[in-house]
Amino acid sequence: MKISLFIPCAVDALLGDVGMDTVYLLSSLGFEVVYHEQQTCCGQPAISAGYLDLARDIAKRFIEIFENDEVIVSPSGSCVNTIKNDYAKILQDEPDWQQRALTLGERVFEVSQYLVDQAGIEDVNASFGGRIAYHKSCHLLRALGIDEQPQKLLAKVKGAEVVALNGAEQCCGFGGQFAIKYPLISEAMVRQKTGNFLQTGAQRLIVSDPGCLLNISGYLHRHHPQLKAQHIVSFLAENMNGGVS
Repeated sequence: MKISLFIPCAVDALLGDVGMDTVYLLSSLGFEVVYHEQQTCCGQPAISAGYLDLARDIAKRFIEIFENDEVIVSPSGSCVNTIKNDYAKILQDEPDWQQRALTLGERVFEVSQYLVDQAGIEDVNASFGGRIAYHKSCHLLRALGIDEQPQKLLAKVKGAEVVALNGAEQCCGFGGQFAIKYPLISEAMVRQKTGNFLQTGAQRLIVSDPGCLLNISGYLHRHHPQLKAQHIVSFLAENMNGGVS
């Protein structure tokens, strides 16, 4: 099965390991991964900032690049939400483009969503000797309705004890521009999130969105460097049989 990979801006610029781990994970599971080098931002920052003319141009460019692909997979639920749910809204005054956006959106998936719901894969042959906790990223949970899929993947990791995270569904405080416009509120939220993580006694906090990973990892690095937040694709890839080479 051939999969087209969409790598979000944050991954491309700041979290290159997440992109490489996504390729490793999918390739190890037998998928043929295709990467369009001309791909750019999905337009989420422009939409959230209100620059809709720019966002429409970005959306059209994205559609032109990916619309001939059978399946598009991304390690970012927030970007998947933009493509699946926002494109049709911002292109509503251009029916042809709107229809192209709707058609494409049906073939775009967050990685855990694709593995569990489309490919029927829950066990990726990973093992980990320790405790892990899972943070439910806002866009996955609220915008895409993705909740059980990443947890099913984690539940199949041999030897791992998945412990409950208090307030797992609460925002970590990133929210894109929210963290920039309201830094004190954002820091209070991520402090609460990491405090709940500390209470679990887990060695890893697993997240499914790059924005959450940047925010939580940054706070842990500054205040609790002995602990680690990790994107689910990196956690699975690192602990698969053979691990990331």
